Amino acid sequence: MKEEVKGCLKLGIPKGSLQDATVELFRRAGWKITVSERSYFPSIDDATIRCSLVRAQEMARYVQDGTLDAGITGIDWIRENGAQVRVVCNLIYSKSSFRPTRWVLVVPEDSPVQKPDDLRGKRIATELVNFTRQFFAERNIPVEVEFSWGATEAKAADGLVDAIVEVTETGSTLRANRLRIVCELFQSNPQLIANEVAWSDSWKRWKIEQLALLLQGALEAEGKVGIKMNVPKERLQHVVDLIPSLTAPTVSPLYPSGKLAGREWFAVESVIAEAEVRELIPRLIAEGATGIIEYPLNKIVG
Repeated sequence: MKEEVKGCLKLGIPKGSLQDATVELFRRAGWKITVSERSYFPSIDDATIRCSLVRAQEMARYVQDGTLDAGITGIDWIRENGAQVRVVCNLIYSKSSFRPTRWVLVVPEDSPVQKPDDLRGKRIATELVNFTRQFFAERNIPVEVEFSWGATEAKAADGLVDAIVEVTETGSTLRANRLRIVCELFQSNPQLIANEVAWSDSWKRWKIEQLALLLQGALEAEGKVGIKMNVPKERLQHVVDLIPSLTAPTVSPLYPSGKLAGREWFAVESVIAEAEVRELIPRLIAEGATGIIEYPLNKIVG
């Protein structure tokens, strides 16, 4: 175990499918994390944070027992571990790698099972063992639940088990394996969680809240761009009416010089969905806007 750095926030970065997306999210939030294939301790350009790579499935346990002060994991693994942690914020955005996922009860396409009760006395494979056992126990449905080390869909498709509980986004992989969803158990999404003792420490709480604010700001900026332009006074209202905006566009007068001399001009700036730009710019030009600039956004805060 690497020696603890006194005064630092111990932060868990999820190893696996969310790793690259998390590192990129931190970059846009303002922190550069560098992951080495030979180390479980990524470097970060913030001397007050010490990072550790931890599987999302185990993150909540390590945050609960204080090995980590904070970390990112899904609500699914918080429930699976029965962890008592503080959820600081949801890290969710439908157009990013932080999309919500669904845990579903699945059977082979030709299975007679139509509802959970039809699985009485049957065998179910899943990585989410504790939650699945609790789900059926609460409904007084006796089943055998076994842990799956992977390739869970194949176990149902090959008839090794009667059903599986698996995570999915669209269900396309399940359908490709000739599997059918019986019902959805719950939805999950990544969350920033904190240890309760760390949360009671004023400095650590401030640092965790800083992370939450800027990470959410980076997620909010996904799929959006900034746009600014120059508009003559007589066309200002026409242009403003065209612009879809998070809030009212920012409008400020310009000093009339050079090509702008002789008329009263305004600078107009706004944030819009990136997908709308290609349709919007030609319309703005037709309404008299000039000098249109589109620029990327890292964060939208407040």
